[in-house]
Amino acid sequence: MRIPKVVLNRLTAKAKDESYVFERLYRNLYNKEFYFEAYVKLYKNKGSNTKGINEDTIDGMSIKRIEKLIEKLKNQAYQPNPARRTYIPKKNGKTRPLGIPTFEDKLVQEVVRRLLESIYEPQFSVHSHGFRSNLSCHTALKEIRNTFTGTRWFIEGDIKGFFDNIDHHVLISILRRRIHDEKFINLIWKFLRAGYVEDWEFHKTYSGAPQGGIISPLLSNIYLNELDKYVEQYIESYNKGDKRMHNLTYHNLASKINHRKSKNKHDWATLSEEEKKERLKELKILYKELQSHDSKGLFDPNYRRLKYVRYADDFILGVIGSKKEAEQIKQDLAMFLKERLRLELSAEKTLITHSKKNARFLGYDIRVVRDWQRMKMPNGTKKRKFNYQTKLFVPHEKYIQKLLQLNALKIGTNNGWKPIHRPYLVHNDDLEIIRTYNAEIEGYYNYYRLASNVHVLQSFRQTMKYSMIKTYANKYRSTVSKIITKYKINGEFGIRYETKEGPKIAYFTEQRMEKNDAIKQPTVDIVENTLIYTGRTSLIDRLLAEKCEWCGVSGISLEMHHIHKLKNLQGKKKWEQKMIARRRKTMALCISCHHDLHNGKLD
Repeated sequence: MRIPKVVLNRLTAKAKDESYVFERLYRNLYNKEFYFEAYVKLYKNKGSNTKGINEDTIDGMSIKRIEKLIEKLKNQAYQPNPARRTYIPKKNGKTRPLGIPTFEDKLVQEVVRRLLESIYEPQFSVHSHGFRSNLSCHTALKEIRNTFTGTRWFIEGDIKGFFDNIDHHVLISILRRRIHDEKFINLIWKFLRAGYVEDWEFHKTYSGAPQGGIISPLLSNIYLNELDKYVEQYIESYNKGDKRMHNLTYHNLASKINHRKSKNKHDWATLSEEEKKERLKELKILYKELQSHDSKGLFDPNYRRLKYVRYADDFILGVIGSKKEAEQIKQDLAMFLKERLRLELSAEKTLITHSKKNARFLGYDIRVVRDWQRMKMPNGTKKRKFNYQTKLFVPHEKYIQKLLQLNALKIGTNNGWKPIHRPYLVHNDDLEIIRTYNAEIEGYYNYYRLASNVHVLQSFRQTMKYSMIKTYANKYRSTVSKIITKYKINGEFGIRYETKEGPKIAYFTEQRMEKNDAIKQPTVDIVENTLIYTGRTSLIDRLLAEKCEWCGVSGISLEMHHIHKLKNLQGKKKWEQKMIARRRKTMALCISCHHDLHNGKLD
């Protein structure tokens, strides 16, 4: 069996040739090594122990199980199960549907995704940032900030119900351009048409990405890559002129200033102190007038630029041109989506916004600032700060909504703020409470740390702090002042706790809310990079060892027992004590021991 990394690297190398077609992809699904690596990847996910429409979860994973799955794929008898539909809350108080596939379907989808990703990733646009390795919301926002300078109009793209309206026939036709392997294409068809079950009733799927499918984000990128290519071609035809024409008023003033400076230099030795002061005053007035004008003609009819950034189904365009041209661009995009991708661009939500006002993208407000203030340079001269640069801002209502969503804030009469305790945290231990608040504050700051006004989140943190104190006060039937006194350590709020290394203190976070451009974790909001894998892990080595970790019998088939969290184990049974001692959420057991464990007969 070939090493998956070698297979994927070869696919990626061939994919760089856009004329190359792939004819023998399906055979890679017979390679057990792919499933071992997929299993290790899925093992880390919280949902791996969540049931789909049957009892199939990651628990009981074995080599025999993988071999049976491969045999089904070889015979083309494999049929994905319908996803189990559930609903999760949205930020606006509504809910959105979520499909939960069975574990074996996730396993196959993970292998398929890696194969598809190795083929299509080299083709994707540099302006596409969603669900891609080493790219994120932050990289999309930084591209906007760095490249939308001088934008006059924003076009905020909104596709109606994109993930539910992907046309299966269009998607398959896109895949068939590069993949000439009908077995592989038929497998994709099976995933697309697997359907979902809600309230024990089966529903067919005639459009949209697979419900909760691992391959869904990648398929959506393959689909919308068609839009990316169209926009890039549109940009080539729209852009005009190498640079803006000079503003004659500005350059006449600049010429006048240079002439005055030259004359002053020539006459300076012969001038009286009063004359020197007068000439410097005249020069200062000319400089001030100069900096009230733009050096280039902002309305140059021979200069046009169009910028574009997409994250999943959200996209934004920056237009250096007229509003009429922006409206035409919007119409052309709507026509392309309708005719080529069978999608609808929302006329109401696809807004055309003047750049001096806020456009909304990925939860940030985006604006092109007009700042005529001057700053002093090291050489003593003054220049304008950042006129017509694009800036990112935290929307005020966003962190208010976040506080309300967390039930940490109550808005009373006259819109007065009032931090409140969170009843659902009262039964947690002290350490869990402070760590919950810290994680929420730091996570929210980390998302908005690119914003120029990120300091406004100090108000968010302060409200969270008093909500936390009130939560402790409610838990111990005490008062805010007594709680502050009780938990004050070295002038800060902290919780003492014991570890194996000795006593420690968990302090309430006082992280500075300051702008920070560093992207340390670019994959924080996307699916992990599936192109980079290491070799065998201890998890697979243990499964292949054919030695039961409970009874010690060797040379037999094993099943891997999985638990959700170590802290859920009470430690009353010996097998629980063993897992706790090893700090592992898995145990490789023979079939007999695994059966006894689930029947409560292991010890």
